Amino acid sequence: MIFRTRFAPSPTGPLHIGHAYSAILAHDMARAADGAFLLRMEDTDLERSKPEWDTLIQEDLAWLGLSWDGPIHRQSEHVDSYNARLDTLAARGLLYPCSCTRSDIRAALAAPQEGVTHQVYPGTCRGRPMSERTPGDAIRLDLSRALDGLEPASLVFEETGPSSPGTHMLHPEIVLRTIGDVVLGRKGDGIVAYFLASAFDDADQKINHVIRGEDLFDFTPVQVILQHLFGLPTPIYHHHRLIRDEAGTRLAKRDDARAIRTYRDDGATPADIRRMVGL
Repeated sequence: MIFRTRFAPSPTGPLHIGHAYSAILAHDMARAADGAFLLRMEDTDLERSKPEWDTLIQEDLAWLGLSWDGPIHRQSEHVDSYNARLDTLAARGLLYPCSCTRSDIRAALAAPQEGVTHQVYPGTCRGRPMSERTPGDAIRLDLSRALDGLEPASLVFEETGPSSPGTHMLHPEIVLRTIGDVVLGRKGDGIVAYFLASAFDDADQKINHVIRGEDLFDFTPVQVILQHLFGLPTPIYHHHRLIRDEAGTRLAKRDDARAIRTYRDDGATPADIRRMVGL
């Protein structure tokens, strides 16, 4: 099996040194295994994604000495494919439209949920048929119905990252309590959930090793479930440490002071960036 991985930034701003760490790590792992390193632009946010950021990302990666195999995959060019797969789930009765706002969800949650670090949708709109969908409705996965059609023992994934290495099994009762009916998108306006588009792209691009930040670890169960619903392979996951600022906060695109472009303009070298991120 040829090692195939990808770097998948969103062209909504400049890359910072946290992105550099992720890209270099994935690139180096692929090259060490004589494998393939692909570049994907996760640009389904049509309002915030800009061609100039797309171009700058390519320039930054080339400056870092990274090269990618094959053409760049842009998610904005594949929205019809994502929507077709949503239609498949809808035909199986696994989707429903949701008109709830965040304040509606907060009001419906009477008490904090043990072991849950985010708001789990309480199912207010569950049972609404897709025929009642109105413009602007979110499209949610009926997770309980989805899990009913899957073999629990098969819901596993391998993790090689430093924080949680090993085999992880998804227990349906825990998944229902901690994840709930996630939003998969808003059909017709190009808004597609990260974990849905990413799961399909990984399968379509034959990615067998997903290398990304540990902040995305909690998305993995949703992707594994989607993979099983469509009979897709589950890649090996490697969730790496995050590059943080002096206060311990992970970097974001608003941290322009740590943008790769800024370091380039100040005379840094690619070797300097590698040393800064511990490579």
